[in-house]
Amino acid sequence: MEWNREQRYRKLQEVNEKEKSELRELVNQCPWRQSFHIQPITGLLNDPNGFSFYNGEYHLFYQWFPLGPVHGLKYWYHTKSTDLVHWENVGIAIEPSNGYDSHGAYSGSAIEHEGQLFLLYTGNTWDENWIRQPYQCLAVMDQSGEIDKIDLPVINGVPKGYTEHFRDPKVWKQGNEFYLIIGAQRKNESGAAILYQSANLRDWQFIGEMKTNLDHFGYMWECPDYFELDGKGIFIFSPQGLEAEGDSYQNIFQSGYLAGAPLDFETNKFNHGVFQELDRGFDFYAPQTTLDPKGRRILVGWMGLPEIDYPTDHNGWAHCLTLPREISFKDGKLLQRPVDELERLRGEKVEAESILKDTAAAFEGFEGVAYELSVDFWESSAEEFGVELGTGENERTVIKYDTVEKKVVFDRTNSGALFAEEFGSVRKCSFISEDISFRIFVDVSSVEIFVNDGEEVFTGRIFPGDESKGIRFFSNGGRTSVSAIKWDIAKSMK
Repeated sequence: MEWNREQRYRKLQEVNEKEKSELRELVNQCPWRQSFHIQPITGLLNDPNGFSFYNGEYHLFYQWFPLGPVHGLKYWYHTKSTDLVHWENVGIAIEPSNGYDSHGAYSGSAIEHEGQLFLLYTGNTWDENWIRQPYQCLAVMDQSGEIDKIDLPVINGVPKGYTEHFRDPKVWKQGNEFYLIIGAQRKNESGAAILYQSANLRDWQFIGEMKTNLDHFGYMWECPDYFELDGKGIFIFSPQGLEAEGDSYQNIFQSGYLAGAPLDFETNKFNHGVFQELDRGFDFYAPQTTLDPKGRRILVGWMGLPEIDYPTDHNGWAHCLTLPREISFKDGKLLQRPVDELERLRGEKVEAESILKDTAAAFEGFEGVAYELSVDFWESSAEEFGVELGTGENERTVIKYDTVEKKVVFDRTNSGALFAEEFGSVRKCSFISEDISFRIFVDVSSVEIFVNDGEEVFTGRIFPGDESKGIRFFSNGGRTSVSAIKWDIAKSMK
């Protein structure tokens, strides 16, 4: 189906109940609906927004176009949780309703202040000539969950020297001041990030561009996020327009980070190291972090990418969010680990241990479509070893370690329904270690792989057939010791 502009910008209240019901039925018939990931009830989910802890609960909003698997009139949809595991769908939080967000409530963030949750977001508008005009807007949620939008934008227009691509405010507090960092595009079509300062979250002063050494690094920086961790300044962002380099930058758009000395708020200077990708897989974008009451920095990303068609499109929906990941900083890089609370998902447990030599083995009880799998490989003389997931007659998803190239490999060539083939079906990254461990979360249509306790992460959507439920372990070109534990995961999301 081709979506025209009128269809993309219909408001939800303009759609009759029959059409909504038919769409819900189409979505619910999809064989690839997830079991324990946040996913839209209908339509398209994209960026996580407003990730925060407020009034005793975690709140996580996301971009939502309710009427189909395309980008159109965006709402903020609200989910909440007491444990980062079981999420409740609350409903629409922010809907486009005035001249400052007439064509969508775009991405943003949240922060608690004076007993309320302040939601800052980009209001998207198009004029009669279809020229974009962004505004930075504010809504406030009270302890009852009621949300009120502030009538006027808190940042009106775009600073001189930048284009209309100016969005995704991320808010934080430093000392007694609040700061915003906003993704931007310079007039010369290069990406940048802009800083603002406020004492009250309502009156914002432009303080300039964050000064990095990346003068021409992509044409737009989306979804910026700055925080300090273990004495380091960390700047996460999603640059668009990077060219592939070896195993890096293989997706249509990338997400990664710079780490260095804390941002100097007197000069806006950020002294940093090289850009590093956050996730080495296929489907990861627009991550956002929050600091929780336990002092943990937790990250959630969009498990999807813009401008890519996915097999679920045929059933009227697209995308999900990643599992929450606790991030830490070690030896110059960010580590990502599934939050401890995810162990609450664990159900029936099976274990196995073996020595494999030029063979593939399936162990009793190792199969399924929704599970957590922990695998350790050691004492290997093999050329490669790993695990095959979702195995069937002609299907398998391969996660392996190539001991010759010293690389971890994620191969979805034969994972099931094909998509995004123009961007390849294999992802790799260099990784030097004698022993390799994979902690893997498999849902009905996704895989999240944490290598050696989160030193590298691979995320990807897969769309296997109904009968592809097997798990196999293999070692080629030599012998490898392997031990594995699998926990079933019961359905936890609606």
